Amino acid sequence: MDEVLRKGAEWAVEHGYGWPEHLKYIESNGRLKEAAPGKVSDMAKKRGFDQLGTIGSGNHFVEVDRISEIFDEKAASAMGLYENQIVVLIHTGSRGLGHQNATDYIRLMIMKMIDYGIQIPDRELACLPLSSPVGKDYFGSMAAAANYAWCNREIITWEIQQAWSDILGLTAGKLELVYDVAHNIAKIETHKVGGQYKKLIVHRKGATRAFGPGNAELPENYKAIGQPVLIPGSMGTASYVLAGTDLSHEKSLGSACHGAGRRLSRRAARRQIRSRELVDHLRERGIFVKAGSLSGVAEEAPEAYKDVNMVVESVHQNGLAIKVARLLPLAVIKG
Repeated sequence: MDEVLRKGAEWAVEHGYGWPEHLKYIESNGRLKEAAPGKVSDMAKKRGFDQLGTIGSGNHFVEVDRISEIFDEKAASAMGLYENQIVVLIHTGSRGLGHQNATDYIRLMIMKMIDYGIQIPDRELACLPLSSPVGKDYFGSMAAAANYAWCNREIITWEIQQAWSDILGLTAGKLELVYDVAHNIAKIETHKVGGQYKKLIVHRKGATRAFGPGNAELPENYKAIGQPVLIPGSMGTASYVLAGTDLSHEKSLGSACHGAGRRLSRRAARRQIRSRELVDHLRERGIFVKAGSLSGVAEEAPEAYKDVNMVVESVHQNGLAIKVARLLPLAVIKG
């Protein structure tokens, strides 16, 4: 487990659960070198031990989609995307390990904040200076959890490839990775603020990186178009692939939203929506849902979220990222 936390997606590749060429198509090459596995609690490691290679519950999913529309031919070509192509979209993270890691450090920070005169409106906004001992420990443990997430998604990609080949045969070919980008991570980056370049800790929570063309971190074929930005919808709605812009660095620290955002709380969705009726309705539309439990399906119903088409149009019109392709679901697999 410590090696997974230290090496990230590299661990999956080294052990035959991934491909070396994928690493350059993963944010930070799938590894944050600041990772400190020793700062992750035994409980967090125990929770993560048997979850590696799994998607989890809630809004996490593996989805088979069809590209219904291409908006930018040049960017789509660079990403290897075309109309009516079948693609697979993966949404998951560091599983119970990451959740436990946050729980552990929120508890520690709340006890220490009084020493720094910090007051917060919500305990989950607990924070300390990065220079503090607990701040340093948390940053190292958070980086380790991010590495776990990248390793997890690469293993799931490998598992999908095995299923793809088993069902469709050898002629199905190898699935190529478009991009793997985090949606809950804090990273040290340099951005222009008030006319000056400054080193910042940028925390993208429910947000995703949207770096523009020419960025040194991007693989060569994306430097001319910008980084792929993935904005998934919910079951039954469209998802989108966009390309980051230079304007996003000025407006949003190189960031875009990660999804449509909830309109109903999980409790309200369960109260208003019947899971079985939802699954049947989606099947009538040609969308097949497979879930470990029907009880949580209502939480992720399309009605529980804002209109992803409008949200993506807002991102596009404001120049944070440019629309490249629209994806429609064919099959949704949820934990």
